[in-house]
Amino acid sequence: MADPNTTIIAIDGPAGAGKSTVARRLAERLSYVYLDTGAMYRAITWQALNEKVDLEDADALTELAGRTSLELVPDADVTRVLVNGRDVTDEIRLPVVTNAVTHVDKVPGVRQVMLQLQRAFGQNGRIVAEGRDIGTVVFPDAACKIYLDASLEERARRRLQDLRRRGVEADLEEVKKDIAARDAKTMQRSIAPLRQAEDAVRVDTTNLSIDEVVETIRTIAESRQRDALARTEGKR
Repeated sequence: MADPNTTIIAIDGPAGAGKSTVARRLAERLSYVYLDTGAMYRAITWQALNEKVDLEDADALTELAGRTSLELVPDADVTRVLVNGRDVTDEIRLPVVTNAVTHVDKVPGVRQVMLQLQRAFGQNGRIVAEGRDIGTVVFPDAACKIYLDASLEERARRRLQDLRRRGVEADLEEVKKDIAARDAKTMQRSIAPLRQAEDAVRVDTTNLSIDEVVETIRTIAESRQRDALARTEGKR
């Protein structure tokens, strides 16, 4: 049986680097399954806010994560996110959730629950997974690891466009400050901090179109997969 890690593409990077859009389109091109791990943490955060759970209570958040049903359902250009059967795809992208998610995704118990779900998604391989600890924690043996990045200015501009598409008015400078603060929190947290895996390829998307980024990663993935398969064959 082929090692599923040879067909796992792990994409990490900071907010606004284009991970979700690129990962979704790449999965479509390769006929892989797309796994948006960030949406999973946002979904738990949305549920915590909805139930008015204390965001500083790690035990309560862990208990919430353990009893919350999460579903990721592919639908045209988006992945629908269902929490206990309710579609919260748009709600989890609101600023109130964005500002609160760092309180939730740093909780070890929550991360353990999400880790089990994420690895279950990848047990058969052929997935494109994106987040902030995919190549370092979730799928450390993935054949292809990518660290997607872009300038702070460009990431803020993209985030602003996304908010406006959702009908949310925001200021570019405020968005930039929020993203910089999130970067600091995720890179400095003690549990699964955002960092580039040693064997990941860094791809700067600042001046690249989505299609150019997708093609770049596809080429890298094919090369990495060939190398992984060759090593596997060599051990037989």
